Amino acid sequence: MHWTHPCARPTLYLVPDAALLPDRHRAGEAGFRRASVALFAAGVATFALLFSPQALLPLLSDSFSITPAASALVLAVTTAALGLSLVPAGWLADAYGRTRVMKWSLLLASLLGLACAAAPSFEALLALRALQGIALAGLPAVAMAYLAEEIHGSSLGLSIGLYIGGNAIGGMLGRLLTGVFADHGGWRVALLGVGGMALVCALTATKLLPASQHFHSRPFQPGRLVRGMRVHLTEPGLLRLDAVGALLMATFAAVYNGLTFRLEDAPYGLSHAAVAAIFLVYPIGSFSSAWAGRLADRIGRRGVLPAAIVLAGAGLALTGAHALPLIVLGVATLTAGFFAGHSVASSWVGRRGSNHAGSAAQASALYLLAYYAGSSLGGIAAGAAWSGGQWTAVMSVGGTLLGCALLMSLWLRQTPPLPTAVPAVA
Repeated sequence: MHWTHPCARPTLYLVPDAALLPDRHRAGEAGFRRASVALFAAGVATFALLFSPQALLPLLSDSFSITPAASALVLAVTTAALGLSLVPAGWLADAYGRTRVMKWSLLLASLLGLACAAAPSFEALLALRALQGIALAGLPAVAMAYLAEEIHGSSLGLSIGLYIGGNAIGGMLGRLLTGVFADHGGWRVALLGVGGMALVCALTATKLLPASQHFHSRPFQPGRLVRGMRVHLTEPGLLRLDAVGALLMATFAAVYNGLTFRLEDAPYGLSHAAVAAIFLVYPIGSFSSAWAGRLADRIGRRGVLPAAIVLAGAGLALTGAHALPLIVLGVATLTAGFFAGHSVASSWVGRRGSNHAGSAAQASALYLLAYYAGSSLGGIAAGAAWSGGQWTAVMSVGGTLLGCALLMSLWLRQTPPLPTAVPAVA
């Protein structure tokens, strides 16, 4: 293979001649299918491990004699640890390769998921969940950077939509399995079952994931990385997308955390398995994320993102009803809007970051840092809101967050596109 230097002066690494690299994977091709299935499975494992305890919050609260807000820490410590580890994980991926970091991340997180089932105390469970968050950090930001590098621009929205669809399915299966297993064997059996499922998905992803063809290793250079971070942190479009991701995820976490307490309380009094069945609406998010990705590829992200947030707001409003079918419909609508919005925002970050100074991995890491920070804060806020004013207070928190997200998405419409050689990049 012919190799050329990226610039005239000596460098620390070599870049292959772009003309000799294979074309990026397009929809309908074998490479696209393998990457899509692998990252769909990775998304299932990630969200199943990350959010499976959500259906167990009332059970954990009773088992360990803690408050609803304290029980939410089992989610908050994981998302916080994940968020704080995303940027270092992006650095590792820049230096050692996307696929290597993703594969080890999935395997370690799955094994830690199995270990959580044997935690001797709530403090030990929190410690294991924090370690799991650190392990999981190697997948989300790196996955979006991998797709931005390996998938053709015309198919990028669809590929990220399918990956986020895997997140949706994983979130559903994790919550559903924990609810069913908890009714039959308690929270330990529930976490053990989800850990086993995640391990199967991790092995599937490591088997199928195509090797990187367009990745160029960047040795760890703190000065360069800090400069790249500074560029991303001062780019208005990326900062506004980070804010949208944080606000959307905070709303989503608040609603789903509060929902478990609401439906197990009077007048509904549902069992753990019945509450977990509400999460069967998650496949709607899988379809809406892929659909929104296709639509954004076709008509642009600037109009699709606000529409997705409005859809989520309509769903939140419906959850204020007392009839259980209307509550489920509201949750389904909120889920569709959330995943559509997250799909559009994250693919926008991937495109904008890969065509800007710095790296796509860093841009994705910063977006997801904000995203998971929103999850941690939204979940804790929901526990406090439920204790103070029950569902009315939870809805107020969610409505405020979505209103801010909508304003931010409208502000994004005024953000000028970045100058790039790729046509129609927002």
